[in-house]
Amino acid sequence: MVFASVFGAALIVLTVYFIVVYNGFIFLRENVRRNWSNIDVLLVQRHDELPKLVEACKGYMRHERETLEGVMRARSAIDRARTSADLDALGDAETSLRSDLGRLFALAENYPELKASESFLKLQRRITELEESIADRRELYNDSVNTNNIRIDQFPQLIVARLFSFRKADLLEFSEAQTADVDIKALFA
Repeated sequence: MVFASVFGAALIVLTVYFIVVYNGFIFLRENVRRNWSNIDVLLVQRHDELPKLVEACKGYMRHERETLEGVMRARSAIDRARTSADLDALGDAETSLRSDLGRLFALAENYPELKASESFLKLQRRITELEESIADRRELYNDSVNTNNIRIDQFPQLIVARLFSFRKADLLEFSEAQTADVDIKALFA
């Protein structure tokens, strides 16, 4: 009788433990998804602003077609990577876009009328703000991925993770070249 009571109590404690750990994994998984969604929203907003920037530049920068086309190619590559959630391709496309935007803003120095254009300056500010927000959101995303991945590897939580097929998430990582600071404001100083 005592053995049955102890066994029953242990079974209840174990069941409660599994439920708590399972729900914790659900929370972590949804936190990763939410943080990715926040990045996705900013990528879409920037995606929508880039054609406006290119249009604002076209009238002034007739001889810089290759740079303008590079921005649009990178924009398309980011959109493809974003929709397929291919974080490696997204990193490569982000590097290309940062490089092309840096070149575009540097070339704008040669066009005083463009630098004085209110629409260009407004778009430049907006894209700079979006870039900063994307960097902030990427940090939050990677923190949530790291927490998720650690919990999946910790014992005894890994038993629940494997039992219910919880998977590690991929960090959104960029190479050194990808993370090199592009000071867009300084290009207009």
